[in-house]
Amino acid sequence: MQSDIIENRLRPKEGIMDISAYVPGESGSTVRAAKIYKLSSNETPLGPPQAAVEAYRKVAGMLERYPDSSAYVLRESISEMFDLISDHIMIGNGSDELLGLLAQTYLASGDEAIITEHGFSVYEIQIRAAGARPVVVKEKKCQVSVNNILSAISSRTRVVFIANPSNPTGTYISDNEVYRLRRALPQNVLLVVDAAYAEYVREGNYKAGIELVSSHDNVVMTRTFSKIYGLAGLRIGWMYAQSPIINAVQRIRGPFNVNAPAQAAASAAIRDQRFLEKSVIYNDVWRKWLTRKLRDLGLEITPSVTNFLLLHFPNEIEKNASLADEYLRWQGYILRRVRNYGFPNALRLTIGTGEANRGVISVLTEFFKKNHV
Repeated sequence: MQSDIIENRLRPKEGIMDISAYVPGESGSTVRAAKIYKLSSNETPLGPPQAAVEAYRKVAGMLERYPDSSAYVLRESISEMFDLISDHIMIGNGSDELLGLLAQTYLASGDEAIITEHGFSVYEIQIRAAGARPVVVKEKKCQVSVNNILSAISSRTRVVFIANPSNPTGTYISDNEVYRLRRALPQNVLLVVDAAYAEYVREGNYKAGIELVSSHDNVVMTRTFSKIYGLAGLRIGWMYAQSPIINAVQRIRGPFNVNAPAQAAASAAIRDQRFLEKSVIYNDVWRKWLTRKLRDLGLEITPSVTNFLLLHFPNEIEKNASLADEYLRWQGYILRRVRNYGFPNALRLTIGTGEANRGVISVLTEFFKKNHV
């Protein structure tokens, strides 16, 4: 009788319990310090544009109304700013939702999807949730390797996910490399280019993927308002793809997946080009300053084009990163452990306020003096 009860109990579908749940950057709620500096989630220290805040407040008096299911105004704003076809744009509850919808639409049991060894963990979660198998390929010096991706293509490959720039490394691959990858992919394989940090990149050989989508029907570019636009709390992102992809994904998208205040704030934010430029300049100045100061301390810093830095501690001993993390937390500085991304002896540091940036350097200087790492 007991065995029958166990056998008939409610169970998740096969593969769900094999998924490692996503671990977000720590908020610092358990840290006992006079002041907390959260530098674990790549949030902008400048906050959202004032225009976005004002647009959000205007909608606050109409919360009884359903949001526009098509997000027409926001899609038109994106279309105008990037010169895109608005019908080829879809809005999501963060780009995470869109990545999940793409996996649900194009992956099934027995299929394979390719990801890179240090890639955003949400890719693997969504692949497994769709019943497919993630194929993890090696990167080269913390960069996506097109050659390794192409070597992993099989008759079961249906999707390739790449982040460009990548998280948590902060590196990127050139537009030529992305185009080379697309050219070599079978036509029945979808290339998903996650460009969450695209706005921060100013290198001349980088493109976010818009041109690639415009000329091919098996490419999707995803973007977010969580990073440079400072709307992480509203959970809103977008993707750009040709009509067949949009039409397919629309069939499983929730009808009211993005709330009205988020749509209004995002529409205002993307039109504020002065805020965008201010944010880029601020980030460039402090990224260079932090990189120089951290290298002076003996840390290896992966060259980054984003709003965060990957800090590798010396001697390849995991406890060095762990001890440094504990020491920083004790002083109120919350960084991101990236052990689950394949970097057991590293921390990821978000570029924060001037006070936070100077404080991190000061605390790490103390740490190295006391521990002789």
